[in-house]
Amino acid sequence: MDLEGATAMVTGAATRIGRHIAQGLADGGANVAITYRSSHDEALNTLEDLCTRGVDACAIELDLTEPASCASAVEQVERDLGPVDVLVNNASSFTPTPFPTKDHRGWYESFDVVIHGPYHLSNLLAPGMIRRGNGSIINLVDLSAWNPWPNRGAHSVAKAALLALTRQLAVELAPTVRANAIALGPTIPATRFTQEQIEHLAQRTLKGTWGDAKQVAAAVRFLVESDFVTGECLTIDGGERWAHVRSRFLAAEGGIDAAKPSDSTRLPHQTGS
Repeated sequence: MDLEGATAMVTGAATRIGRHIAQGLADGGANVAITYRSSHDEALNTLEDLCTRGVDACAIELDLTEPASCASAVEQVERDLGPVDVLVNNASSFTPTPFPTKDHRGWYESFDVVIHGPYHLSNLLAPGMIRRGNGSIINLVDLSAWNPWPNRGAHSVAKAALLALTRQLAVELAPTVRANAIALGPTIPATRFTQEQIEHLAQRTLKGTWGDAKQVAAAVRFLVESDFVTGECLTIDGGERWAHVRSRFLAAEGGIDAAKPSDSTRLPHQTGS
């Protein structure tokens, strides 16, 4: 797909990784709609930045827990910018959900934001993509889709479901619409993290560093523009998924990485919007 003149919708794009994704798409020539839930001022700032890149843009308040809000957002995007060619489901929820529990609100909210929202948006936009003969859906996941994170059960299970939805959409919407996922490692530290936590999380990767949100934006562009890639998950984690293998073997042999954190000491990192 050629991004020049296309219309992209990026959820949770007022700040953090979503903002970088929106900027990358705009730099490719796409008109960009960003959505936000509560970050109104940040969304206006991002909107202003996008407009300086020579494209049309709009910012829309969206509550992914409400199907009616999803429908209203799609209508507004198409009214302001035209039919949507690219959907990037970036918005996420990182609410702690201990188990067992008597309070299920965090569980339902996480599922509404991480899986039900992307489902509704994809369902609303897919018919137009099919009718026009082209479309790309990209879902942002993280390593919890494979490895459960303690105290983040809803997030982990919902991200696993979003990865499964990606593959299902690729099958259901072929050959016209492509669906892919991007799995992130540590990319932008949460503001609540201490310097010690930031360094600890960096050492979980094979690279020993945090990632760069601009590389995530470049990956989104790659998947949008690569017409022969669908049903895939591109992992951008600095080798975090496999770092524990190296650490365990070197630790057993008394190697230099023996002090690196193992799986049992891992801290979850917030990678979404």
